[in-house]
Amino acid sequence: MRSSSTPRHWDGSPVGACTRRSLRIEHDSPSRLLRCAQPDRCRECGNPVEWYDRNLARPVRLHPRELPAAEVPTAYRWHVSSGVAHPAGDGRAWCRLAHATVCPARDVELEPSVLDGLRRTLALNTRRLIDTGAFCPDVPSPRPTARRDVCRPARPVVQLLYVRYLAALPVDEIHCVAQTRHRNRCTQRLCSADTPAGVWTLVPATATKGQLALQGEVMAVYDLTGLPYAEQLRWRMQRCPSHVAAPSAADLALGDWEPFDPFLHGAHIHNRLPNHARRPRLTRSGRGTAAP
Repeated sequence: MRSSSTPRHWDGSPVGACTRRSLRIEHDSPSRLLRCAQPDRCRECGNPVEWYDRNLARPVRLHPRELPAAEVPTAYRWHVSSGVAHPAGDGRAWCRLAHATVCPARDVELEPSVLDGLRRTLALNTRRLIDTGAFCPDVPSPRPTARRDVCRPARPVVQLLYVRYLAALPVDEIHCVAQTRHRNRCTQRLCSADTPAGVWTLVPATATKGQLALQGEVMAVYDLTGLPYAEQLRWRMQRCPSHVAAPSAADLALGDWEPFDPFLHGAHIHNRLPNHARRPRLTRSGRGTAAP
């Protein structure tokens, strides 16, 4: 009797071979993201969050789990519909919550509710991550006083395609968001020795939507408007040169660009060009000190 060549389980049922399929992005898709909920970690507390798109607004970070709507104040309820987050309840018994509301690194006053317990849980998790070395909170760097100290904005203002954006990382640390063949995020940086670079310049601190400039205020801007249109578009898409040539590759993360508004992002306005050493200031004793 000839045995069957079809692999079977112990009970005789055939083993179904799962065909491996890769995710694809259609050429006419308005988004290059593979998933609507992008997992990430909060840079302030280290707890997991999920990024969701909003209608005509900046993406928002939501808590990964749903909460009972009865225990969440109405003003803090969120719901997700078709991959888009909306700051309101949808009438269901469960709702989503913005991470900024319960982030232990921020001071937010809320009504006594289950959110206090959730905030304590996240605070304990943050302490656990710090103790194990898995998370290092962002500590503001001390004000430079030495003569050789330089200015390097942690979140610089970048101007491209005649629009100003606030970057989430320094210019030389912005990475490509495309997916590699190993299904990981690309580790290449946008600014490299093989690509044309922008120019740091001082410009008036103008606002968006036609608002007037701040009186007597100037700020340092990384200007890319002198580069070709294709190069500026590459920066806006946040892709390295190799992935610009491969438009079929999907994105694994959201872009780090946020529309700049000097009234909201006043803490990120610098009136001095980066990599500019401070000149010493002579005192009455004849000793040189760093200029403030």
